[in-house]
Amino acid sequence: MSQNVEVMIVDNNACNDQCFTTLDLSFFSNLKVFEVGDYSFSFVDEVKLIGLNHLERAVIGTHCFRKSIEKNSNRHFYLKNCERLRELKIGYWSFYDYSVCEIENNVSLEVIDMGELKRDGYNFRYASLELKSDSERMK
Repeated sequence: MSQNVEVMIVDNNACNDQCFTTLDLSFFSNLKVFEVGDYSFSFVDEVKLIGLNHLERAVIGTHCFRKSIEKNSNRHFYLKNCERLRELKIGYWSFYDYSVCEIENNVSLEVIDMGELKRDGYNFRYASLELKSDSERMK
């Protein structure tokens, strides 16, 4: 069933159960669009968007993947090896207390949009941002 899913849209205030601590979408091999509403996935400590070769667009709303305003150095976001991904958009205050943000080898990535202009975004406030690619386009 998961191999047939091409579009995944998560509503506002969703997936906020304390037992839900990892989001790994690798089982959704045909996923093209991943969208998350606001105030969702509060207790997720690890997000893995890895090897999703059909993923074209990932959009995360505001205040998502945010447990508190306290620094928690054990929260990680990975976006790797998604060869068709063109767009990553993340709303303000999302991933606030994540310490790792790895965006790597997404050769078609054209847009990374985090936060809002003229507003404190606080995305990945405690993380170092690294963009890596072997693509000729990055040189």
